[in-house]
Formats: sequence, C-alpha cells, structure tokens
Amino acid sequence: MKAMKYSGQRESIKEFLAGRTDHPTADTVYMNIRKLYPNISLGTVYRNLSLLVSIGEISRISGMDGAERFDPNTEPHYHFVCRECGCVQDIPLKPLKNLDRMAEEAFDGDIEGHTTLFFGTCMECQKKALDKPIAL
Repeated sequence: MKAMKYSGQRESIKEFLAGRTDHPTADTVYMNIRKLYPNISLGTVYRNLSLLVSIGEISRISGMDGAERFDPNTEPHYHFVCRECGCVQDIPLKPLKNLDRMAEEAFDGDIEGHTTLFFGTCMECQKKALDKPIAL
C-alpha cells in the first residue's frame, strides 16, 4: 500500500477527536477545525474523516438523527443514543465476544465483528423532564 501523504488538516482533525467521548458530528469537527484552518471546506473535513475511518484510526457511528458521529476509540465498545437530545455516549460494558460466534453459527458467512446501540433517555434529559413545571 502506498504511504499516505502528511496533512496538517488531517492531523488537526485527529487531535481534535483524540480523547473526546462526546462523539462529535462532521459539522462539529468542521466548526472547530475552521478556527485553525479558516479556508478548510466541509468537504475536506468529510473526506478526511472518511479516510481516517477507512484506515481504522477512528470509528463512525450512525445515530438516530441520521447524523454520523465519530469516535477516536476504535476498540470494541457499546454506545447509548438518547432519544430526546440525540447525544451518543459510551457504555462501559465489556464486549460480548461470544456474540460474534453465536451470530456466525446462525449465519452463512463470515462475521468479523458487531456494533450495538442502546436507546433511551440520558440522565441530562431525565433531569430536565423532572425540572419542567407541570402545566395545569
């Protein structure tokens, strides 16, 4: 495989994502990278995010709202998606390794891994609902 040419913009995108657990959208990445590179286009951000996903340096998560979110943690782990605000959070649960084997036994093909999204209401939205005055 041909060596990838260095890109300061791509490195800035990786640095922006590093250590984040809020799973930002491409738009959020774009708005923040523009502070360093005012002339960067949204298309350039999308292309770099797609490239980083394809080479396994970040993960892509499709949320309920249709927006793709990006995760610097490429280790197997699970996510929670809030039905109210759309936030995506990591769930600190050990991946179920036998799930891949179980799926492979029930499927004619080669299972390479799995992703799991849990849905519900996050703690922040639950608090907001409790704090909301009841209309009479």
